Amino acid sequence: MDSKSINKKYKIAVIPGDGIGPEVVNEGLKVLDVVSRKRGITFNVEKFDWGSEYYFKFGRMMPLDALEILSSFDSIFLGAVGHPDLQDHLTLNGLLLPIRRNFDQYVCERPSYLFPGVTSPLSGKNPGDIDFVVVRENTEGEYANIGGMQYEGFPDQVAIQTSVFTKKGCARVISYAFELARKRSKKGFVTSITKSNAQGYGMVLWDNVFSEIALLYPDIKTESLLIDAACMDFIRRPEDFDVVVGSNLFGDILTDIGAIITGSMGLAPSGNINPTRKFPSMFEPVHGSAPDISGKGISNPLASILSLEMMLEHLGEKDAAEDIHKSVLKVLDNPNNLTTDLGGVCTTSQVGDLIVSYL
Repeated sequence: MDSKSINKKYKIAVIPGDGIGPEVVNEGLKVLDVVSRKRGITFNVEKFDWGSEYYFKFGRMMPLDALEILSSFDSIFLGAVGHPDLQDHLTLNGLLLPIRRNFDQYVCERPSYLFPGVTSPLSGKNPGDIDFVVVRENTEGEYANIGGMQYEGFPDQVAIQTSVFTKKGCARVISYAFELARKRSKKGFVTSITKSNAQGYGMVLWDNVFSEIALLYPDIKTESLLIDAACMDFIRRPEDFDVVVGSNLFGDILTDIGAIITGSMGLAPSGNINPTRKFPSMFEPVHGSAPDISGKGISNPLASILSLEMMLEHLGEKDAAEDIHKSVLKVLDNPNNLTTDLGGVCTTSQVGDLIVSYL
């Protein structure tokens, strides 16, 4: 049966957020509208004006019942949060982390791929040479926000920050990485990122769980790297990586490197995923709010559009996801289509319009 004969319906919550977030989200929604008509899918989109401006008005990043509201949606599409007049921990703990934790989005999946038409800052890398996915644990670890301050404001001030690693938390995200390695056609290879030589409790537990899970996947090759060595190897041998699994902090660090070596933060999508589908997952570009270029119309919307591709894939709309992917390839194939971060002169809306025209 042709997919167009079945009008599937999804409720999508959209949080444009701060900085360039609304700019790139607008282009993504243009693309989603065309895909919906092409594939006969109905997306009931509802926007929420939560973020830093909401904080300045009401003293919080989103309303008290925000999570209850979002729970009724099939998926969440986020632009970015962050404002130069707000400390990052307020925006992170005020919106992003509550959504990730309350909806048990324990996987943050971030692919890094060197597209045709894009030049890596690493010499000698051809399209497709860099092709890996970082699976970041997304609900515990170093971002658990457990600790406190003593003698605040005094010379003897003390800060204690505690990381939290549970066997369940480690096992489920590591298992996800192995399953993903089986699905990918590249190598069937999982790299674990650790620092157990210095963190003798949490990371030792991580290492032990990784070894246990690896026994269940004898068809998958494995390696374990210290985070500092992994950072070096992302630069000197990125083509060797397939699926990389790491803690919340380590995954965050490595994915910024992954974005840059594949050309730009403007090409880096991500999905905060609840694999059980009990709660909605959230998809967002990695680049953040980028206040320095906000309002200039030069931000790259492709990371946002590629995040929509991941969302459609997660919803099971593989044909629609493939439509977006092919259109992105066509845009990047012409140097006249690129935004300034990729060495071009196109505006944000021009790139969005090009994607729409190719669709």
